[in-house]
Amino acid sequence: MASRDAPPATSYAPPDVPSGVVALFLTIPFAFFLPELVFGFCVWTLVAATHVAQPLLHGWVLYVSLTSFLISLMFLMSYLFGFYKRFDSWRVLDSLYHGITSILYMSAAVLQAHATIVSEGKDHSQYYINVAASFFAFLTTLLYILHAFSIYYH
Repeated sequence: MASRDAPPATSYAPPDVPSGVVALFLTIPFAFFLPELVFGFCVWTLVAATHVAQPLLHGWVLYVSLTSFLISLMFLMSYLFGFYKRFDSWRVLDSLYHGITSILYMSAAVLQAHATIVSEGKDHSQYYINVAASFFAFLTTLLYILHAFSIYYH
């Protein structure tokens, strides 16, 4: 016989996750998902549009931006469809993912900035694409850092 003071065993959802699409996108930790996806997609497409001068550097930036985009999209879908309700430590997983991704994105942004400096005197169109990719990479890094801290302290 269960005690009346015990919490129900079926609800593991974090209590502060809003329900509904509009409410989810207007709440601070979760409002970072769309800008992360949009700016991460910009990094991915801009880096893919440049000339491959250093394949290893280019590949790392593409790998980080593409996998971060896909995993962040899966996190967003899990919040939209309510898959997070099954696990007790969902906020910890979300915070760890965004923290690790912010470190990886910082390394990719620094490497992209290096590629921008190297391509400065060669081709102006490639240089401007690299400048835009570097800007969006650092902006996406900032968004991942803000998301990691806001979900942790929320």
